[in-house]
Amino acid sequence: MTVSDLKQQLHSYREAAESMRDILLANVVMIGEIPAPTCYEDQRVQFIQNRFSECGLQNCSADEVGNGFGILNGSVGERNLLLVAHADTIFSDKVDHTISLLSDRIMGPGVGDNSLGVAVLASLPLLLERLDIQLKSNLILMAGARSLGSGNLEGLRFFLHNNKQPIAGALCVEGVKLGRLSYSSIGMLRGEISVRVPEMYDWSRFGASGAIITLNDIINKITRIPLPKRPKTSIVLGTIEGGNSFNNIATHSLLRFEIRSESAEVVHDILAEIRDRITETELESSAEIALDILARREPGGIDFRHPLVRQARDVLKALHIEPRVAPSTSELAELIRHDIPAITLGLTTGKKHMQQVEEVDIEPIFQGIAQLLGVLVAMDEGLCDEH
Repeated sequence: MTVSDLKQQLHSYREAAESMRDILLANVVMIGEIPAPTCYEDQRVQFIQNRFSECGLQNCSADEVGNGFGILNGSVGERNLLLVAHADTIFSDKVDHTISLLSDRIMGPGVGDNSLGVAVLASLPLLLERLDIQLKSNLILMAGARSLGSGNLEGLRFFLHNNKQPIAGALCVEGVKLGRLSYSSIGMLRGEISVRVPEMYDWSRFGASGAIITLNDIINKITRIPLPKRPKTSIVLGTIEGGNSFNNIATHSLLRFEIRSESAEVVHDILAEIRDRITETELESSAEIALDILARREPGGIDFRHPLVRQARDVLKALHIEPRVAPSTSELAELIRHDIPAITLGLTTGKKHMQQVEEVDIEPIFQGIAQLLGVLVAMDEGLCDEH
């Protein structure tokens, strides 16, 4: 198949995806209503395995860390392609996971990140059958466990460390945002700073204060850390927790943060700066302050001119999708670390991302699936290989 032949097929890919609207949306709702906080994805993964089995996939299984797999054997079977979507969400099982299906959109916690991505993964074998597409390569469909937050991509790390079959290329599937095209990873460090006031705390000490005030001092010091414009660098202060009631001085507080940079060295230097500021505050306040590192990523990726990126751009252009090129800190980072050519694609538009009332739009999903199929077929045909 030539590039021109592939572009002519994209319209039929979209039509086939739209013909599966009811099946796809049912999968989104059923998957989305199964809570899957990081490290507790087993029920959702079991559902996906059942879907794979119903489609006739072989080796439908879960591994020791909870990843779910289905393998679609290729007609030649000399190469292996990986399609991965993380199965976990940021929402606990105490959150109401009811998914609302409206005429134009789907609403609910984690529906875009990443129930939709997993639902497309579960629906793909049936879609390929409907299009009468038999891939030459073996296709490994993976619902990744322990990806987010402190999970630190453990599911994908475990798979890549133990997998004996070489992976020729990979696609990471995210629910949002359509047009997303990530082919590189930025340096990242994710951590928690916890402040605890001892039971025998000396409140008469100069500068003595509760845990929230102490954490606020740390935050002020962090925001004064100079950040370079090149390489691009930022510190994200994500969440703050602390205290128990209105009328008691807080004895504990917690800050979750993330350092991002195009340079691993800059990430290291900023972490050292944060450590110094924590030590300074600890000596000033006598509070117990701890820093825990939860996740790290190294910068890297394939080149903008790599055939995989070029073919992906051509597919998006043929479907009139505007590419949104941005680095990633998701599964892509681990694939890059293992020298596997890979990109991340988004499936649809939406809003209220990572909120309990998250929304994704239905109509663009079919364009997003056509894009995914177009890139997958290009990879299978060898159009994305470096020569």
